[in-house]
Amino acid sequence: MSSQENLLVVSSSPHLHSRDDITVAMRDVLIALAPALLVAVYFFRLPAVIVIVSCVAGAYLAELACLRIMKKERIPGEYSAVVTGLLLAFCLPPTLPAWMAALGSIFAVVIAKHLFGGLGCNIFNPALIGRAFLLASFPVAMTTWVTPIDGLTTASPLGMLKEATGRQLPSIADLFLGNVSGSLGETSALALLIGGLYLLYRGHIDWRIPGSYLGTVFVLTSIIAAVKGLGPDYPLFHMFAGGLFLGAFFMATDWVTSPITKTGRIIFGVGAGILVVLIRLKGAYPEGVCYSILLMNVVTPLIDRYTKARVFGGVKSHA
Repeated sequence: MSSQENLLVVSSSPHLHSRDDITVAMRDVLIALAPALLVAVYFFRLPAVIVIVSCVAGAYLAELACLRIMKKERIPGEYSAVVTGLLLAFCLPPTLPAWMAALGSIFAVVIAKHLFGGLGCNIFNPALIGRAFLLASFPVAMTTWVTPIDGLTTASPLGMLKEATGRQLPSIADLFLGNVSGSLGETSALALLIGGLYLLYRGHIDWRIPGSYLGTVFVLTSIIAAVKGLGPDYPLFHMFAGGLFLGAFFMATDWVTSPITKTGRIIFGVGAGILVVLIRLKGAYPEGVCYSILLMNVVTPLIDRYTKARVFGGVKSHA
């Protein structure tokens, strides 16, 4: 048999391999979250540390318990539970009691992740499910905000904008840097942007989702500002306030719950952006990032179905 006859090798998938396994990917996500983590600890001090540790510990212990109950082996160096706990902590106010934070992480890992089959099988972003659970269960604790450094009770920037009480709104610079009230990891758009660009550089996320998500919010709020004469800062306020940057770079781009096609990712981002603006302007709740992404998670399979590539060379069945 000649050597030319061995050029074609048929084997099972996967046919494309990469050195960036799940361990490397999760490690890079943690690195990308580090700037926002440092900013949160700097502005909110010890309360931030307590919430973050509670969320991460709750998620990690829940992960170990689920794996033990289901008699599955833990993948060495697999940090998905830590990432889930940290992302959930970033969605929570710094004053939230530690037991509530831990409970939210346990719910996220057990219900939103392992109940669906574990890593790679969940249909919703676990961290956002944990946040939605806490908001429904403890609405007062989840909507109590404090100012950075001094910890005085105040409203969130989006709450101030929605209530229109005449209170002085935070400056765009403070929103961009993170010197405002809000959830731990969402206040600094700059820190989240740095982390998001790192993930883009490493190739872990596709620009289409954050680009279309942020772009849609900016375009819609710019149109509203022009129609109502609200000034050029109005769209920037919506961009930098709340969890939009956190959601765009770290939640909506979740590999499991977002579309796999390029066109689908744009549709996903545009849909989430429209939902954010609708919820913020027409809903009773001043923020809409969490629910916009969860609602788009629901339609992700449908988006993939109608945006998948056309198959050539197939034979139609006549059965």
